[in-house]
Amino acid sequence: MTDDLTAVEAWVGELLAKLTPGQRRGVLRAIVRDLRRSQAARVAKQTNPDGTPFEPRKRASGKRRPARAGAGRIRRQAMFMKLRTTRFMTVDAAADGGTVGFAGRVAQIASVHQHGERAPVSPGGPEYRYPRRVLLGFTEPERGMIRDHYLKHLSPR
Repeated sequence: MTDDLTAVEAWVGELLAKLTPGQRRGVLRAIVRDLRRSQAARVAKQTNPDGTPFEPRKRASGKRRPARAGAGRIRRQAMFMKLRTTRFMTVDAAADGGTVGFAGRVAQIASVHQHGERAPVSPGGPEYRYPRRVLLGFTEPERGMIRDHYLKHLSPR
């Protein structure tokens, strides 16, 4: 299948070279918009691109605190709730390519989780090696969606 995909990519690449920059930008804009939606939905489901679930948060350690109303509420919620919003997960399309990524300070937070790096838990706080949670990556349906967008645009009307 990889050989077939390579052949299709070469074929589509030749056809895309014949499009004007405006047409390429239009196709890429539709692709990155749909990619952002599918990436955000996958992050909402808390799964990696290969279908495995995200590693859960580490359990709180240390002394037990007195019970308070709402204590631990954040840890019980799904991870990356705000990270997947359009405010932070941004898209950009140009004639030569498109990107789906993160903006601002959250880009550094997302990078730590994407690569499983070591980072401080809070500014000036202790460091912790975060488990690898792949926030941005291609799934097979997304690859098919990209191919379908190109074929739909290139097919005669």
